[in-house]
Amino acid sequence: METPPAGNPHRLDPAGGCPHADNARLLALGAVAPVELPGGIEGMAVLGHEALREFLQHPEVAKSAEHFTALREGRVGPGWPLLTFATVRGMTTADGEDHRRLRSLVSRAFTPRRVEQLRPRIIALTEELLDGLAAAATAAGGVADLRRHFALPLPMGVISELLGVEPGFRDRLHRLGNQVVATDIEPGDAVAANRELVAVLAEVAAAKAAHPGDDLTSALIAARDEGGDRLGQEELIGTLMLMIIAGHETTLNLITNAVRALCGHPDQLGLVRAGRAGWTDVVDETLRWDAPVSYFPFRYPVRDLTIDGTLIPAGTPVLAGYSAAGRDPAAHGEDADRFDVTRPARAGAVRHLSLGHGAHYCLGAPLARLEATVALERLFDRFPGLELAAAEDDLSRDASFVGNSVRDLPVRLAP
Repeated sequence: METPPAGNPHRLDPAGGCPHADNARLLALGAVAPVELPGGIEGMAVLGHEALREFLQHPEVAKSAEHFTALREGRVGPGWPLLTFATVRGMTTADGEDHRRLRSLVSRAFTPRRVEQLRPRIIALTEELLDGLAAAATAAGGVADLRRHFALPLPMGVISELLGVEPGFRDRLHRLGNQVVATDIEPGDAVAANRELVAVLAEVAAAKAAHPGDDLTSALIAARDEGGDRLGQEELIGTLMLMIIAGHETTLNLITNAVRALCGHPDQLGLVRAGRAGWTDVVDETLRWDAPVSYFPFRYPVRDLTIDGTLIPAGTPVLAGYSAAGRDPAAHGEDADRFDVTRPARAGAVRHLSLGHGAHYCLGAPLARLEATVALERLFDRFPGLELAAAEDDLSRDASFVGNSVRDLPVRLAP
């Protein structure tokens, strides 16, 4: 039996904040919830694990914004903070053959074998950044911002090297990418940030066209210049945007959240040090317990669709509620809100969905896992007494309900 969404829609706070209390409240009411997006746009969020798993692979759910009713009817303005998620030309907004074509152009760079070949460089960069973290702490009386000096430059450096992006572009790309994914940004600022990001990426592409190298951007440009329908200019820029933003923001949040979780649960860190759990277990449990992406935009039913007994009208913008699904008691047990690094190794443990599911499963998952495991192992080996230098409740949150982390992470590097 299907029922329409009940009650007033949950208003997603554009300023972000910790999602877990709201997630628990909404999950208690059902696996699918009506939500109010910025600008009063009506949407839905799929929160329950099994409901989300079904929705992510449903054959009548699309990613293309041509199915977004409010956008098609002109009710979404040019400065809407989530507009880029809907309209950027790339894998995340493509369906069927277009999606397969775009994904195939970059997929070979992210196979487990190719990613494993990056391990020596990731280790070397990690050690360099740990030296920098130690120097920053020494200069500031023993406390340093781990997010700024370590968790950010590691994935940004790796994805930039993979794409052939010169160091001079990286800080600007991070700043602009952060604005593009912010949900509390003013319309004029959103338009300006998007335009500037597109211009910077066009500059990156032009530099690579003039001086191609053994990197992914050069390969994409070659595909564009071959003619035919392999890759258009807008798709080139959209693919670079996706690769750079998704290639560092999610891993940045993953490393940050894992450090917060381990410092807040020293008994769990003790299990790793005692060999009763591995760093891969820490990464998987962090992905489940404090997913780096909370609500990811968008998917659209191409017809009225019923998920877990709730009707989602055709053309509704739907958010994938990864942070909620990760703590769904129906899937992960009554202790779903407990951080437990032995959970992934348990017989019968349900695998999380935080890296997606189905055709749009995260292409960079092997790279994110490798970066995070190397980062955490080397960090806690180098600084075994590392501790947070601020209370969890005092940490400022990301200004977005899409990303799920904190803006800075002051740590004390006790030996």
